[in-house]
Amino acid sequence: MTDLQPVRGTRDLIGEDHRRFQHVIDTARRAAAGYGFEEWATPIFEDTRVFARTLGDTSDVVTKEMYTFTDRGGDSVTLRPEYTAGICRALVSNGLTQSLPQKIFAAGPMFRYERPQKGRYRQFHQIDAELIGVAEPLADAEVIALGWDILTALGVAKDTVLEINTLGDRESRERYRTALVEYFARAGDELSEDSRIRLERNPLRILDSKDPGDKKLVAFAPTIDEHLTESARTFYERLKDHLARFGVPFVENPRIVRGLDYYNHTAFEFVTTALGAQGTVMAGGRYDGLVEQMGGPPTPGVGWAAGIERLSLLLAEPPAAPRPVAIIPVGEAAEAAALDVLQSLRHAGIRAEMGYRGNLKRRMEQANKRHARVAVILGEAELARGVAQVKDLASGEQSELPLAELAARLA
Repeated sequence: MTDLQPVRGTRDLIGEDHRRFQHVIDTARRAAAGYGFEEWATPIFEDTRVFARTLGDTSDVVTKEMYTFTDRGGDSVTLRPEYTAGICRALVSNGLTQSLPQKIFAAGPMFRYERPQKGRYRQFHQIDAELIGVAEPLADAEVIALGWDILTALGVAKDTVLEINTLGDRESRERYRTALVEYFARAGDELSEDSRIRLERNPLRILDSKDPGDKKLVAFAPTIDEHLTESARTFYERLKDHLARFGVPFVENPRIVRGLDYYNHTAFEFVTTALGAQGTVMAGGRYDGLVEQMGGPPTPGVGWAAGIERLSLLLAEPPAAPRPVAIIPVGEAAEAAALDVLQSLRHAGIRAEMGYRGNLKRRMEQANKRHARVAVILGEAELARGVAQVKDLASGEQSELPLAELAARLA
């Protein structure tokens, strides 16, 4: 069975890869807790309508990338391609729309059928933060500041740039939609086939097109700024003021858009060129109409998601593997007592290991291979006196410690 390999677009996380991966999650979890976010875990698969309804039936995710299948009960289910829709569904399903605001952090796998490349997989992983129930721009600034603090704590903020834009309110978007339709309609056959379809159904999606011809047209397309209502402009200015107060640097990018109607006001991306071509490592925005689409009451929300794989690649150094304490019994009679010492250290929160076989020399070799920090050597003579020989494997220094003090001293 040696020919069995991970399915294309998936990978095993082992050793350094897993340490990088877990470090991203642990760092984000600590930062989110400091901002008052509570961790949720939603199902990996959902009723297909959760995503088809919210991502839009013209999006590439829905039309080309979702892992959707009919289960044995005849229901259509989909492996989640993103977090936000499932979290909003959970908010409504669990009756939490009356207990707002809700600050939610989550981390886990997503699934999209797309071409695998560096930092992008068909099973990929995200950290996610959502602040639901607050309409003020301070909420937008707070979730962005959380993202910035996570990137800073990971040591990768220096490699990223925060780009922000406003999508305006509903009236602003309607004005902008009309201007875009007029502009792109003049392009005619210069638009790609996909964008000609989008022109009729959702013209803002053309601004996200990856087609080279579309990109040339997009470069000269109208921007939303000249179509903003006064209240939308005020919201955006207050957001920028809050970000400055939080000490979060940013640049404005009028080409950042979100095509679906429930998105409004803030859209933002943390981008990097440290992985080659410019790529997004964290992105989000405000989605005041999404909870309503899930069957809940009108509820404001804002949040972001970040790819763990890409953040892992940005880490300068992987976290060091934890170094254990090696317990080394000398002689068969000492082995039983060594097990008591082994468990007492573990119960004290100290990582401790003991080789399964071998003489003193072989066990010391095993301890060095495992990069143990110290070796606790237990012979019959030491046990009779209630002590252990403790050897620092880096310096070679060796000292004698009472067994009763061992856990406290090693901690």
